[in-house]
Amino acid sequence: MKIRSVLALLLLSAIIGSCNKTTKRTVPLVGFVDAFEDASLAPARTGFVDALKKNGFSEDAKTVKIDYRNAQGSPTTLTQVVNYFISEKVDLIATCPTVSSIAAVQRTKIIPVFVTVSPTVKLMNLEDERVKRPVNLFGTVEDLNYIDTSFDIIPTLLKPISGKLTVGMVYDQSEPQSVLAKNRIQELAGKLNINLVSLPLNSSADAQLVTQSLLGKNIDAFFALPDNTVFTAMETIVKSCDQKHVPVFTSEAGLVQRGAVAAFGADIYQWGYQAGEQAAQFLKTHSTKGLQPELVKMRKRVYNPAQAKKYNIAIPSNFEAVK
Repeated sequence: MKIRSVLALLLLSAIIGSCNKTTKRTVPLVGFVDAFEDASLAPARTGFVDALKKNGFSEDAKTVKIDYRNAQGSPTTLTQVVNYFISEKVDLIATCPTVSSIAAVQRTKIIPVFVTVSPTVKLMNLEDERVKRPVNLFGTVEDLNYIDTSFDIIPTLLKPISGKLTVGMVYDQSEPQSVLAKNRIQELAGKLNINLVSLPLNSSADAQLVTQSLLGKNIDAFFALPDNTVFTAMETIVKSCDQKHVPVFTSEAGLVQRGAVAAFGADIYQWGYQAGEQAAQFLKTHSTKGLQPELVKMRKRVYNPAQAKKYNIAIPSNFEAVK
């Protein structure tokens, strides 16, 4: 009996010791979740991590631990990742893009969530009945104003000699912000004397079929609205458009790297960096006082030299070539 008692005590001590190891953390723990793999979104995480490092929170210096997870496009996995971060009591959660941000703030009201590559709280439908944002939502967001200057690039660069341009676009009808953006572009197209042909889709798997349907409507250009579906299916869209010699324009610099001709939009790296600076402030002060979602500050005009040459489009000097 004495031996059993000793063994029981040893087991209890081991359990207590194990629990203490998980609760006594020597450096902050940051959970970063990407909803899916995407080359044009990857710079956001790099920017976020660089901002932390500049402010003294570096994994190399062992002053922070960053647990990075990618949901690989699976809603179930995304939920599991967020729940895991909550169970681990991370100091903060960083999210990219919109679906990750929504998943995080829907599952915790305590852990600060720093969003990047996401729209405003209103566009994410996260405001409560008093038109208030979730109290734990911070980071860097974008509103719909960017669409005006982005879409305006098309007639500026294509300069139709006569008649009006016909521009095609697809939008994810399951994403509220995508539908709102489509409506905004529809209104803007009327002001610019552009005929807009828009078709809905439900997933990236529909992208090729829907894009080819658009290309059958004699469009002069394709506008790649940067919703989650387009981010996932960009290569498919560009390939289909190139086969019909239809240039693609967009509002995200990262999508220009992936085949669009030009864009005026947020710098994805700086978008993540801006959110990372907010997160670093929280880690320094252990307080969210004074923090709130900020509009992305850095936007730029960029173009893809190979695509511009292919379509014989003259690019103004105030556009920067993407690498």
